[in-house]
Amino acid sequence: MEGYQKYKRQYFLPPKPCMDWAEKEYIEKAPQWCSVDLRDGNQALIIPMSLDEKIEFFQLLVEVGFKEIEIGFPAASQTEFEFLRKLIDENLIPDDVTVQVLTQAREHIIRRTFEAVKGAKNAVIHLYNSTSLAQREQVFKKSKEEILNIAVEGAKLLKKLTEEDGGNYRFEYSPESFTGTEVDYALEVCNAVLDIWQPTPEHKVIINLPVTVEMSMPHIYAQQIEYMCKHMKYRENVIVSLHPHNDRGCGVADTEMGILAGADRIEGTLFGNGERTGNVDIITLAMNMYAMGVDPQLDFTNMPRIVEIYERCTRMQVHMRQPYAGQLVFAAFSGSHQDAIAKGMHYRDEKDPNHWTVPYLPIDPRDVGRVYETDVIRINSQSGKGGIGYMLEEYYGYDLPADMREQVGYYMKDVSDHEHKELLPNEINDLFQKEYMNVNAPYALNDYHFVRQGDIVTVTMNITYAGKTQFITATGNGRLDAVSNALRDNMNLTFDILDYKEHALSKGSSSRAVSYVEIIDCRKMNQWGVGVHDDIIASSVQALFSAINRAVAQRREAEQEAKA
Repeated sequence: MEGYQKYKRQYFLPPKPCMDWAEKEYIEKAPQWCSVDLRDGNQALIIPMSLDEKIEFFQLLVEVGFKEIEIGFPAASQTEFEFLRKLIDENLIPDDVTVQVLTQAREHIIRRTFEAVKGAKNAVIHLYNSTSLAQREQVFKKSKEEILNIAVEGAKLLKKLTEEDGGNYRFEYSPESFTGTEVDYALEVCNAVLDIWQPTPEHKVIINLPVTVEMSMPHIYAQQIEYMCKHMKYRENVIVSLHPHNDRGCGVADTEMGILAGADRIEGTLFGNGERTGNVDIITLAMNMYAMGVDPQLDFTNMPRIVEIYERCTRMQVHMRQPYAGQLVFAAFSGSHQDAIAKGMHYRDEKDPNHWTVPYLPIDPRDVGRVYETDVIRINSQSGKGGIGYMLEEYYGYDLPADMREQVGYYMKDVSDHEHKELLPNEINDLFQKEYMNVNAPYALNDYHFVRQGDIVTVTMNITYAGKTQFITATGNGRLDAVSNALRDNMNLTFDILDYKEHALSKGSSSRAVSYVEIIDCRKMNQWGVGVHDDIIASSVQALFSAINRAVAQRREAEQEAKA
């Protein structure tokens, strides 16, 4: 692709390699979470949220379990100023929740921010100024020393105003555009700010190292974070925070590796909303931990409700493939996938294992409020016998014989292919019943009676064929054999029974029985029929009639096609 020559790597490696993070296997505990949906997420919306929508979204974040929520940039917007005042004045902030406000390192903005936050029980004042080489040269046209001084003066003013106000405020500093800043210089600026604030165990300070624009592969960011963590002053009293964006599509990887590298806290949004390609998706991060047996300290058990509120308040759509939350993320259309899932679910039922290991499902969909019936096995022309059989068994109680599953599977796939659509569970059940169950034409069974003498069974049947009703009779070494002989001897039918299975229906009424009969007809074609009845004998007879009727109908159809 032409034009690549005008680009170069804009990130900076730390002064020495930092690779301790690479020896860690996984994230062992949840970080501190801070939602920035109401600031970074909201400012990226085409239509920012109204005051009422912000209140509803704030309450959702509290329900999910966020203890720190950045609510806006109150000095930059009257709406955001009023939003914060409403939260404070109407006592809408729980005692265990801290609100966070953003401010540039500019005096009038800082003072306005303090007006907005006055009276908050718990608040973080988040100070920032840009430190990157590109911003220093092109935007501010200032030296390193001048940029550092902006941060220091802002830190001093925060400390002074807090002492004057007497509020319970914590401090956060971000060298904005950290990823485009020389790492040793970013460290110098952060340490200078820390020298002003003098963090203690009782009053820790947050140093936030944002991926304002993603410029490198994740392992580079991890090295940058590790270097900062190893060389930062007052480290034991500093909460190292990350604020990754997703310009290269690696926001989650940046964050996970950054946590391994020593970060304590994460700022992000639900579903990755935010400037440009968005912020890191906290839901994906949290659920990734959950899927590895680590408590994320956030509650996403009702994901459909979270999606609904998010889409309504932000006017954004959660993508169908969004991890853990998208409409199709648990769906399996592929036949082999469906078969593996079905067998995995049966394994769980039989073995009752302690841990979730079902193939193709990284977590149990029910853990996030999804349902198997509509979210997991989905049927279309790509599906297989395993998925269709599983659906009929799990949702409707039909435990089809193995060979029948294959035949029914091909039938359902053919219907889906011709209609060019997905088949819903109720449609599959309707098609199954219509095609295979209690089929009563062209041969209709009206009544029957069995008499047993020793090992011999005599059947008398009242049937209707071609508009005529007649009685037929025969004997056999069992009920189904007697019925078969009666049909062969009196109706000029040629067939043999190949397979038979029966069971009580596990769904619905427990008194109903289902039977499956496989025959081979005069054309040497295999056909299945199903019978359902309160009486197990009646269900088996109806299953045989269903198989015969299906065979006759298909033979006639083939003959008509041959004539045409």
